Amino acid sequence: MTGERKVPTTGGSNESDIQDFLNKVASTPNVRRPDEVGRLIFAMDATASREPQWDSAMHVQAEMFQETAALGGLQIQLVYYRGFGECKASAWYGDSEALLRRMTGVHCLAGRTQIAKVLRHARDEAKKGRVNALVFVGDSMEEDIDRLGEIAGELGLLGVPCFLFHEGDDPTARRAFEQVAKLSGGACCRFDANSAQQLRELLAAVAVFAAGGRRALSDYSQKRGGMVKQLTHRMK
Repeated sequence: MTGERKVPTTGGSNESDIQDFLNKVASTPNVRRPDEVGRLIFAMDATASREPQWDSAMHVQAEMFQETAALGGLQIQLVYYRGFGECKASAWYGDSEALLRRMTGVHCLAGRTQIAKVLRHARDEAKKGRVNALVFVGDSMEEDIDRLGEIAGELGLLGVPCFLFHEGDDPTARRAFEQVAKLSGGACCRFDANSAQQLRELLAAVAVFAAGGRRALSDYSQKRGGMVKQLTHRMK
């Protein structure tokens, strides 16, 4: 697909889970110059089992742009893996329609997880220019957890917190996602495939953080209420 390049080879959330996730987002430092547009890498597992969730993500991604427009905007890069060793990264997009067109052209294919490639790509992008956050959505992990932890630690040193959304009950994936989040300075949250609104609000919260930092997230939580408003007291 035009604008894309290969990445080099080298049950629902409960209230306490959501509050803990949002608190970690709120307490994550964000260093950004006033004239700098926030940049967020939006990474997804596009293996065969993820097709329904991929379709759902296409509908919720627009809110990330909508909620950050008043903060100076946001640039999002799509990264996905599928099939036999295929892992691709798009160009950086500053509007929802362009990102949606890219996502619409992607079809999920059976394959193993390639989370290490995603993390390495984020690391390499951060070395070239500021990346404010990485979001990853997936349900499984079939890789060396120690290797993932090593790269996550590098991302933490580069100031790229990873926010991982874990669908399902796979304990191996859950442990790996939590370790990546912790070592990078981000957060992990479990969500239910049927809770599109929940995922929408959490993605928007991370996007607001990427675009405007903790102050912007505090303002957003006051406006939106619900789960996101749980951040308010922590922010104060």
